[in-house]
Amino acid sequence: MLEFEILGGIDDIEIIAAGQGVYMRRYLERTYGKGRWRKMKGIATVQLADGTVCKAEIHWFEAHGIGRKDFKIKRMIR
Repeated sequence: MLEFEILGGIDDIEIIAAGQGVYMRRYLERTYGKGRWRKMKGIATVQLADGTVCKAEIHWFEAHGIGRKDFKIKRMIR
């Protein structure tokens, strides 16, 4: 797994899936609790474990009252 830290805010946030359309919903409910889970994507500046700073498209899951969980980088943006 790629280790990274998000620097600043996340821009261009979009909902990819919600409710029954969230593929990992059962895992999320068992791990973090029941909620209205949504899969989201956005663009952020990230710092990788080796110190490199770049823009990347990131995906994550979020639910009201639980917060944002399981961030991952989908692709680097030049």
